[in-house]
Amino acid sequence: MHIESFYHQDTSTWTYVVVDESSQKCAVIDPVLDYDQDAACYSTESADQVIAYVQSQKLTVEYLLETHIHADHISASHYLKQQLGGETGIGSGILTVLKHWVPIFETAQDTAIDGSQFDHIFADGDTFHVGGLNGRVMHTPGHTPACVSYHIGSAVFVGDSLFAPDGGTARVDFPGGSAEQMYESIQKLYALPDDTVMYLCHDYPDAGEEPRKSVTVAEQKKHNRMIKANTSLEEFKKVRQQRDSTLAVPRLILPSIQTNMRLGAFGAISAQGTQFIKIPINKL
Repeated sequence: MHIESFYHQDTSTWTYVVVDESSQKCAVIDPVLDYDQDAACYSTESADQVIAYVQSQKLTVEYLLETHIHADHISASHYLKQQLGGETGIGSGILTVLKHWVPIFETAQDTAIDGSQFDHIFADGDTFHVGGLNGRVMHTPGHTPACVSYHIGSAVFVGDSLFAPDGGTARVDFPGGSAEQMYESIQKLYALPDDTVMYLCHDYPDAGEEPRKSVTVAEQKKHNRMIKANTSLEEFKKVRQQRDSTLAVPRLILPSIQTNMRLGAFGAISAQGTQFIKIPINKL
């Protein structure tokens, strides 16, 4: 298994291409579109780097996998499917997310609330194959109801559940978020073998430092600033909720959620041929 990584500087997001070298088949996890909110413009520059790699290596994309509905960047899964093929997948908690957010954006006309815009809605424990690689879906809610981790070989792609040890975990104050669920999800991840490599969805390095993409389960259990192997639920809830009380709303939350519920598609075009993003007022 080979894992190729791409770091999106503007949103501090990692995208991964997981390759089965024996079959030249791959999965793409958490791809990103470039989006300039001030200018209301998007580009595919970052996604095109993923395409260039896949094509240069003569890979076949089997899956385009989302770890959750991201609130800080727009997914490139819709675009990559158009360019490269592959089947899309997300956890079954997406149905809870759709039920909450589609009415807020009033986008039922172009956002299926039953999740049919995804090829696969994975239950906890579902398995899939990338060539000869075996993958398992782990539901890891807490940050959002739809959060999953993908356990492939000796690697697990944890989405926003865990950051690098100095970053702790993702926030739990979004709609449907839960400190209790986050704690239980991390216990599942910590139950994996200590040498399992966790691949992160985000890293926020200090100036002059390189972003970190991976950490072992053992290192997280020993050094994570919010939840070590022996941290109690009450200890975690206290530190997580204290941190959440200081956090601002993500700057791209409104464009991101409404488009990511369609895999990064911007939705219906107006009768005059204009594409819009809807910004509901006083809804957050």
